[in-house]
Amino acid sequence: MSGLLSKNYKQGAVLSFGELLLRLSPDAGGQWLADSALPVFVGGAEFNVASALALWDVPSKYFTALPKNGLSEELAGYVNSRGIDTSKIFYGDGRMGLYFLTQGKDLKNDALIYDRANSAFAELKPGMVDWDSVLEGVSWFHFTAICPAISQQTADVCLEVLQAASAKSITISVDLNYRAKLWQYGKQPQEVMPGLVEYCDVVMGNIWAAEMMLGIEVYGDIHESGQKSIYLKEALSSSERLIEKFPKCKAVANTFRFDGRGTINYYAALYADGGFYSSKEHTADSIVSKVGSGDCFMAGLINGFYHNDAPQQVLEFATAAAFTKLFVASDATTNTIEDITNAITNGQ
Repeated sequence: MSGLLSKNYKQGAVLSFGELLLRLSPDAGGQWLADSALPVFVGGAEFNVASALALWDVPSKYFTALPKNGLSEELAGYVNSRGIDTSKIFYGDGRMGLYFLTQGKDLKNDALIYDRANSAFAELKPGMVDWDSVLEGVSWFHFTAICPAISQQTADVCLEVLQAASAKSITISVDLNYRAKLWQYGKQPQEVMPGLVEYCDVVMGNIWAAEMMLGIEVYGDIHESGQKSIYLKEALSSSERLIEKFPKCKAVANTFRFDGRGTINYYAALYADGGFYSSKEHTADSIVSKVGSGDCFMAGLINGFYHNDAPQQVLEFATAAAFTKLFVASDATTNTIEDITNAITNGQ
């Protein structure tokens, strides 16, 4: 095995880096107006990862930036109560970031509205944070493509911390989340993301995100057949080309979720250490929420690698973790290791 699957990660914690957000989630029919009640969830892709890892007893730290006020203290206390180390949270100027998402919709829908301008996280600048202190006792660093989508300034902060983590030989993972509503500062993802992914050991996303963000072209019109075998073949090709383009990368994961004809189909693929693995396929007639399922998959990957599990085992757990998250209303999963293992065994 290469360094990725044989490294002793238990010498340190997993640090998730990103913006803590509040999700305001109205129903589609407007009943929230009649009731004067708007459901609120604590969210943010990286927080969702940190929360899942802590639930699964992986040492989990979280870096974000919050304004100095009582609300932030309450939120930090909430995060800490989930078993996440919040000692490295940065308190500065700005406000709390928000987003609105109509219940039952996903993050690629028009029902998504961001309200994140001038947040404390968006106000971070290179040179403001002592990264050596933040990264102390860390063996794995995780971020997503959401952060550099906020602004050039935030992308520069991402580069700064990636360079610091890389200098400490910390394993780095990225989720290629694409949020079209955030890339509004004059740069396209392919102008920013390749310079960050070159520091990454693990890349997670899907073949379309790799094309959009890294220029790894999707060959042919693979949607015409809808065959799983064709999608998996393209996942293998995309993974091989990604690793060739970014030699530091040792593992690439691709998820596939298809919603159609009243059925949800979910499966995934993992290319690691030169081997290619595909998961069992999970299906359901209906779900509760699409929010955070990819984050749960990422957490599952990290959990498996952290424990040096075999690649197929890593993939099956991550896939089942993501699928079972579809039945949880909150942004972060509440499913335990036992819940997820049962889903694998019982073929949910």
